Amino acid sequence: MSTFKSQKFAVLRRASRVWAIASVHGEADRLKRLHAEIRDRFQPGDRLVYLGNIMGRGPAVHETIDALLSFRIAVLAQPGIFACDVAILRGRQEEMWQKLLQLQFAAEPRQVLTWMLDQGLASTLEAYGGDAQEGLRAASSGAVHLTRWTGKLRQAMKACAGHFEVLTSLRRAAFTDDGGLLFVSAGLDPGRPLEAQKDSFWWSNQSFAEMTEPYYGFRRVVRGFDRKHPGLDLSAHGATLDGGAGFGGPLLAACFLPDGEVGDLLEA
Repeated sequence: MSTFKSQKFAVLRRASRVWAIASVHGEADRLKRLHAEIRDRFQPGDRLVYLGNIMGRGPAVHETIDALLSFRIAVLAQPGIFACDVAILRGRQEEMWQKLLQLQFAAEPRQVLTWMLDQGLASTLEAYGGDAQEGLRAASSGAVHLTRWTGKLRQAMKACAGHFEVLTSLRRAAFTDDGGLLFVSAGLDPGRPLEAQKDSFWWSNQSFAEMTEPYYGFRRVVRGFDRKHPGLDLSAHGATLDGGAGFGGPLLAACFLPDGEVGDLLEA
């Protein structure tokens, strides 16, 4: 595990338990309520993972990221906690946002933007002062206009304290240093090692459910998004944690023990 590049993967060292927060999708109030409950239960040796899709869909993307940053500071203020003990994963919403900021390089920018908006990115765009119709017009007007439009979005994000930094330092996956637990956003390809997954972390959904044996020795692989939003769904080698936040359902968090079992389940 130590051979993986640190900028891609987070390593949770000496974890007694790991709190995992499912896809938030801009549901700031729900996230704040979960944070309050986790704060009351957090113990020495606990670690924290956000399973991606922090932004998108929901009504309060800006406030959601602010809440994450605030809670991260509170967790890191506890004795014995280091920056590497809190992992924030890239989900499909964050991946689309990064692609949006480089939309001028797309072969068919208007088509790409239309698809992203259909996938729930509109709320993130609005959070940083963007306008979908303006973006579509810029996408039809050439690279110069589009570069100017994406540049304004980038500057708006940089003006929000901590937002640019956190969104440019997201990890593709996180795992405990004993090789017991692996955390991903939406899925993975069971036939490929971690370093070869590419965009499977965000877009591979069905293959996750098809795991018939432990993935590269991990006791359990935990993901935070499933199109069906089944709540907490445990299989022999995997766990899905998605109550449907951003789609009308609750936001979930679970505390995973070293053996892969769930020690606590929270809902907001």
